[in-house]
Amino acid sequence: MAEAVETAGVPGRRRRAPGMSADERRSMIVKAALPLVAEYGAGVTTAKVARAAGIGEATIFRVFEDKEALLAACVAEALRPDALLASLAAVPLHRPLAERLVEALDAMREHLSRIGAVIGALHATGHLRGCEAPRAGGPGSEPGLASEPGPVSKPEPASEPGAASSPSVPGSREEALAAPLAAVAALFEPERDRLRVAPEALARVFLTLSRASAVEAGDEERMLGALSPRELVDLFLHGALGDER
Repeated sequence: MAEAVETAGVPGRRRRAPGMSADERRSMIVKAALPLVAEYGAGVTTAKVARAAGIGEATIFRVFEDKEALLAACVAEALRPDALLASLAAVPLHRPLAERLVEALDAMREHLSRIGAVIGALHATGHLRGCEAPRAGGPGSEPGLASEPGPVSKPEPASEPGAASSPSVPGSREEALAAPLAAVAALFEPERDRLRVAPEALARVFLTLSRASAVEAGDEERMLGALSPRELVDLFLHGALGDER
């Protein structure tokens, strides 16, 4: 049955929303919930999420067993590398290598920041009891890596018949890094004949650099001496020593 939602510009008036599959409804709810979880952590209410999604609160519990399952789905969504991989794939290979890497570094920082906002807010509100919240560039926060953040690491089965679980994220470290490594390696490929080591090896080092340079909220000044992405890429490509004259 289609859910009644508020009509834009007409407070209190309801209209029939188009029918959605369970997966589509879950995705829509998680998308609305993510910024709220990043702001309020475990303190976010399902009523707030419902208002943000423009649905009735009861609709949430048709596809999520409880609030814990919704929070778990939000963590899983934050960890997904889809947006990062799309950004890396969109980097034009005809541009100079340094520009490609600056764009890639920006995308990786944004991905890690998104993970840190959600996990950090949940930890700060006591939801990840007994678990250390991953730092933006710390273990378990590699682009695409699905860390196991304690009680919210796996969504509960949805209560609506036919509803699919939230898309899973890779389990092992190597599996999680495979796609980001391949995407970054592709950025080095046009210069393969000029490189001192293989693109795949450079990609692994560059991903390590991206984690080390990730900016935590309110921690910009400590981030590798506050080097900009362009400065970090220049350091990566040319080393620490200046030209000898």
